[in-house]
Amino acid sequence: MNTTTTTTITAEQPYHHLTPKNHPPPETPTYSQKKLLRLLNTKCTTSLQHLKQTHALILRTDHFQDHYVSGSLANSYANPDFETLDFSVRVFDQVRNPNVFVWNSLVRGFLDNNQPLNALSFYSTKMVGSRSKPNKYTYPLLLKACAVLGAVEEGVQVHAHVVKYGLSGGRHVRSAGVHMYVSFGRVLDARNVLVGGPEPDVVCWNVMIDGYFKCGNVEEAKKVFEDMKEKNIGTWNAMVSGFASCGMIVEAVESFNRMPEKNDLSWSAMIDGYNRGGYYKESLAIFKEMQREKLKPSKFVLSSVLAACANLGAIDQGRWIHRYIESESVPQGAILGTSLINMYAQCGLIDLAREFFDNMKQKEVFTWNAMIGGLAVNGRAEDAIQVFFQMQREKMKPDDITFAAILNACAHGGLVDKGLDFLHSMKQDYGVEPKVEHYGCVVDLLGRVGLLKESEDVINSMPIEPNAAVWGALLGACGKHGNVELGERVGKILLELEPRNSGRYALLSNIYAKAGRWKDVENLRKLMKERGVKTNTGKSLIDVDGTVHEFKMGDGSHPQMQDIYSLLEVVIRKLNLEGYLPKTSEVLFDIDEEEKQTALRYHSEKLAIAFGLLKTTPDTTIRIVKNLRVCDDCHNATKLISKIYNRKIIVRDRVRYHHFENGACSCQDFW
Repeated sequence: MNTTTTTTITAEQPYHHLTPKNHPPPETPTYSQKKLLRLLNTKCTTSLQHLKQTHALILRTDHFQDHYVSGSLANSYANPDFETLDFSVRVFDQVRNPNVFVWNSLVRGFLDNNQPLNALSFYSTKMVGSRSKPNKYTYPLLLKACAVLGAVEEGVQVHAHVVKYGLSGGRHVRSAGVHMYVSFGRVLDARNVLVGGPEPDVVCWNVMIDGYFKCGNVEEAKKVFEDMKEKNIGTWNAMVSGFASCGMIVEAVESFNRMPEKNDLSWSAMIDGYNRGGYYKESLAIFKEMQREKLKPSKFVLSSVLAACANLGAIDQGRWIHRYIESESVPQGAILGTSLINMYAQCGLIDLAREFFDNMKQKEVFTWNAMIGGLAVNGRAEDAIQVFFQMQREKMKPDDITFAAILNACAHGGLVDKGLDFLHSMKQDYGVEPKVEHYGCVVDLLGRVGLLKESEDVINSMPIEPNAAVWGALLGACGKHGNVELGERVGKILLELEPRNSGRYALLSNIYAKAGRWKDVENLRKLMKERGVKTNTGKSLIDVDGTVHEFKMGDGSHPQMQDIYSLLEVVIRKLNLEGYLPKTSEVLFDIDEEEKQTALRYHSEKLAIAFGLLKTTPDTTIRIVKNLRVCDDCHNATKLISKIYNRKIIVRDRVRYHHFENGACSCQDFW
């Protein structure tokens, strides 16, 4: 029998790994309350992985029932960037006899995650009956929740609780109370909260200034500002954003330039102000100035700049911001993510917008609205409907803006039956009451396909008073389909509703001109002159190498205009060889045929396209943004240019996007 011998060899450990005799084993590192709180307030604010590891440490070291630790833990899980509010609630539910700090952490969490109604409900149904009394940090949160919801009755009740607990003198409580009443439009109540106690500090006065501006009382806001003995950056910011919100952009710029010092909010206020006034080029210029000052933009500033890029079609700047967001690890929450979707969609890169949308983790209803709206104006009606139903599958409830976007998609796609189905299902299936803009979309939908009588019937049967936008949709349809009689009748209604809107005169004038009724065109021009109405000049923008160039017909201010004119002559000759015939009915002047052809040649989008051909490489897509609707002549010419020069050309007009390629347009000549 064989015997197997097993020998175990124990290797001698190196000297530096030897454990001295009688030496105790190494101790597990200890974590004090202070160290755990520091972890929660530093590393855990940007990393969910760190947060979960710290949570495990809290449990292992038996610190969970420490109210400051558990409250901070709940607060960390309520970070909206992590999408872990449910974890925050579960942490709260495990805390025995939570103190007011823990309660406040969850109230704040609901508010930070855009759930103000849950914040109020949590307070009224649970916190009020608990052993922990609310404190001066509780009520600013609740007053803000009431302001966000527009909950006037609940706001007054919360204010009564503030008085009951003797907390009305606190700075944060007072400023929140002022802000709440201002948001309700109750300026007198806001003023009473402000002066009903100790001398208000600068923060409270700043809120009052903001309140006066929001209610349109500019003079009172200026008076408070001038009377204030102490001013800080917040005071100046309130003036800048206030002037901007009231459309007083010159005063906003003056205040911005006078500021003794600026912070991130100052630049943000100025950028937002320019955006509100439609000064998008100036908005980008301010952002570039901010970069020269070496200031790091917040996600709110970036969102505002992306909005400016979207309106200008400034794709190079928009892409740079996207790269910056990724390289700097800026948290891409729903607001910033939606801004990126909107920017790409508004610059005509709808597939890129869709790809980004599909990869987004955090989507809110406004994110879905941006995607549906972007698909709609880019002529992707069926895709927009698909996203709408995907929204339902993901349990996201559509709102009135969603339905405006989907009805707009149906209008641009000529999907009459589907559009009418959506209108009828709004209230019945989704509980959304149709508003005037929804009826306007349906009027547009029917009018585009030539159902003018049905379109007028919708207006006459509306349960609410039709506004100028609704009548304007019908007037546009009359122009498209050449119905002079109805167009004249609708046009007169519009000139009564909006006597200073130059676009209404232009539409009616166009209808008269196409019918050869030049006397009526002349009478309209006289009426405009009598009323002091100026014609809205067509202009087109093109972004080349990060610089936005603007073109208007007859404006020779561009330094390369002579080169543009020369190239345009070559383009027109090539168009003529392809059978192009200028559509002179688009010229709204009673001039001879040759002069009409010359006028058509220098439309702003033709100038911008010529500049794009001149300054970009043959593989570059030309992107144009136009403030008016593209005329039939420019549409036909651009189709041919895309074929002759083998270029993709994207034109965004006032109504929608036109993707031109190889002699065809994505709108299929339906716009």
